[in-house]
Amino acid sequence: MIDIEIVRNNPEILLSSGQMRGQSFPIEQLVDLDQTKRSKIVSVDALRAKRNSVSKQLSSVKDKPQELIEEMRDVGSQIKVLEDEIKNVSDNLSEIMLNIPNIPHSSVPLGNDETSNQVIRTVGDPRDFTFTPKPHWEIASDLGILDLESGVKLSQSRFYVLKGKGATLQRSLINWMLNTQISQNNYEEIFLPYLVNRETVIGSSHLPHFEENMYHDLEDDLFLVPTAEAPITGLFRDSILSIDDLPKKFVAHTPCWRREKFSAGKDTRGIKRVHQFDKVEMYKFVKPEDSFSELEKLVADAEKIARELKISHRVLELCTGDLGFAAAKSYDIELWSPGSKEWLEVSSCSNCTDFQSRRSAIRYRNDEGKINLVHTLNGSGLAVPRVLIAILENYQQSDGSVIIPEVLVPYTGFDLIK
Repeated sequence: MIDIEIVRNNPEILLSSGQMRGQSFPIEQLVDLDQTKRSKIVSVDALRAKRNSVSKQLSSVKDKPQELIEEMRDVGSQIKVLEDEIKNVSDNLSEIMLNIPNIPHSSVPLGNDETSNQVIRTVGDPRDFTFTPKPHWEIASDLGILDLESGVKLSQSRFYVLKGKGATLQRSLINWMLNTQISQNNYEEIFLPYLVNRETVIGSSHLPHFEENMYHDLEDDLFLVPTAEAPITGLFRDSILSIDDLPKKFVAHTPCWRREKFSAGKDTRGIKRVHQFDKVEMYKFVKPEDSFSELEKLVADAEKIARELKISHRVLELCTGDLGFAAAKSYDIELWSPGSKEWLEVSSCSNCTDFQSRRSAIRYRNDEGKINLVHTLNGSGLAVPRVLIAILENYQQSDGSVIIPEVLVPYTGFDLIK
């Protein structure tokens, strides 16, 4: 959530943010609601002070004037009316504020959509094939390790079943990615619930704007996690950390569920865009002055996975029009998939500054004892289905077999799928 002081003192920042993101926000309405709320708070505080003062006077008087008693009853009624009005105004103000995205950092390139994203670097050359490479759905189907039909039978379209060495490869990939971040990059592993309450996904900023794309249990008002980012953000909701606790670095594997309502008709073949997928997530709670340097480290930690898989990848800096809702600055990491002939996003690494911590009231006490909001960062390390796609397509052989990347062999126990 943005700082209400921006609405009060620098609303032009919101206007500029909306223009950079290609959106418009009801700034005048926000200003009016905030002024109305503050005015009513002043009025109700004055009435409460009056009531308290008169109550003290009446307590020392034996014969209490009836007209004064009636006046105090009227004051009580006025207070109740104002309290209800303040609540209604506050609810309206919060609803608008919760739907305003983070303000892009000044270093983010301007642009309307993904076509304006900037390639920062490309690492490794795409493999040269002596044959025409196949897309992953053909490779995996021929090897008997991917069953799309059973996914539809068991659930619906955009679900799938992995079999035999395909399932083992996925499990091995998850374990290796977790171990890499834990042993080499000093992240603390954490196991999380897969269902979280409404307060958690409001705090992580997935609600209210992302609700249509989330799976929701109505009876208990719980949401299947769209990413581990949501429950990790909620770990320290309404908490004050010590400066000595920062940075806190977590890594977690969870399934992720997304209804993909916003991508109807896109990428329907294979497992590129599905409703349930596994992901290893990296997350940091840091001091504000460190957050942008920590973002660069986060990208390097995610890139390490791509480098060790020895698959050509590239890093993109997202433009203002393609930033995620909570992000002030983001980088995407993409792997090359020669069979599908496209770059696949396998990680998005973002600095959310104090946007999530303000919504979740996550603070820390600095050396002078002052309480400040932490900055939060998140990044995929990596998204499993698309990494599987890249492995199958980059390591396929002319006879239809697939070589297992060297770093994964100790985890799979085999070096070839045929």
